[in-house]
Amino acid sequence: MNRSLAAAALLALAGAALAPAPARAQPPLAAQAAAAPSERVLRAGERRLRVIVENPPSRARAEELQRWLAECARAQLTAFDAFPLREATVRIRLVPRRGRDPSPVPWGQTRREDGVSVLLYVREDASGDELRADWTAVHELAHLFHPFLGDDGRWLAEGLASYYQNVLRARAGLLDGEEAWRRLDAGFRRGRAAGGDARMDEIGWSRAGTMRIYWAGAAFWLDADLSLRRERGRSLDEVLAAYSRCCLREDSRSAPQAFIAALDRAGGGGTLARVYARHAAMTGFPSLQADYAALGIESEGETLRFSREAAAVRLRAAIMGLRAAVAPRSSADGDGE
Repeated sequence: MNRSLAAAALLALAGAALAPAPARAQPPLAAQAAAAPSERVLRAGERRLRVIVENPPSRARAEELQRWLAECARAQLTAFDAFPLREATVRIRLVPRRGRDPSPVPWGQTRREDGVSVLLYVREDASGDELRADWTAVHELAHLFHPFLGDDGRWLAEGLASYYQNVLRARAGLLDGEEAWRRLDAGFRRGRAAGGDARMDEIGWSRAGTMRIYWAGAAFWLDADLSLRRERGRSLDEVLAAYSRCCLREDSRSAPQAFIAALDRAGGGGTLARVYARHAAMTGFPSLQADYAALGIESEGETLRFSREAAAVRLRAAIMGLRAAVAPRSSADGDGE
């Protein structure tokens, strides 16, 4: 996921992280301890998510950031009650506010070298409420649901994370369900407004296509989720869970069509390949008319109306409704269960 930071701001962040600290007198031991990196391990069954706050100014701030990330991890667990990988790491790096950018998490990235890790740049003065309202951490954690898909599969990867950043937060109570649909729809409108005439499976890293990559990709996964429910009586959650158990590893890499084929073997039964073939060949933004009709959603400009017809209400709730999840167990690295 790439936030729309200017290149200069990104270079400044990287430079600030890599530049050696100026020589200065050593602080008292108590202050050194307060500023030490904070490390916790979140466990769900046999799977672990290591969370490191690299540069906290105090123990209290470290604990606040650890609680926030644990809440985001719990949102991830609403998909299928387990972390998707046996082992992954999240690194939280505090950075100063840059210019007028108000983003509490101005940058996030999922890395796949030497294991899988999520790097989150967090504005050093971001409040707890601002962090809970932000989507970046949940978006990046959703990238752990899929293997590395390369340039050709960027629309699948970013689309899956963009779809789930709304779904998971709604299920965890971080976002109202109807508001989650509105935010998803707002993304679709941004993707539609971006235009472009390349096939989805040929769009690559074109900067001009970023909004289309994210939101036409999200439209694919919404369509896939609804198609699975209608044709197979299974959700996208269930298919991803089965794929996670059988096939997903920290070093997994896949071509886009091979990933879709693997999902079909894990429970999609051919449904995903059919939806993929249709979306991959599209040169414009996909129509959402049939999906919105099934969901009981009417769109008029930026306004959504939600049908109270029972089947539509059940379907929307099955995707975005509040969902209990097993809270991950938390301990300092090396502690016992």
